[in-house]
Amino acid sequence: MDQPTFFDGDPHAKGPDAERLVLYALGDFQARGLVLAGRDLPLDRLRGALRRSAEAHGVEALGDEQAVAALSALGASVRRVPAFVAKHPYRVVVSAPLAERALAFLRETKKTQMARGSDTKA
Repeated sequence: MDQPTFFDGDPHAKGPDAERLVLYALGDFQARGLVLAGRDLPLDRLRGALRRSAEAHGVEALGDEQAVAALSALGASVRRVPAFVAKHPYRVVVSAPLAERALAFLRETKKTQMARGSDTKA
């Protein structure tokens, strides 16, 4: 019988869903002092926040199609632009309520992570 290694992981374990990753990313974008609500942003501007969200959750970064699907499911307005316009050919408009929800989600997630961290140190 083979011993499991650190890198094997649980094949049945499921990471956070795409919508939660995107909510965290939108909150992170705002937490850095950037205005999100009501702006017509290229998806390129959100890629850094999406990458940081994936890193924070220890999962693979979302591809454009996954991110766009999650943004749409959350209620953001997403439109495709011609491929020659941008490397990631989408523009995103996030409503004020969604922006507020994302910021609250980020804060709650960080609070929970800090509480877990202090529980393991005790």
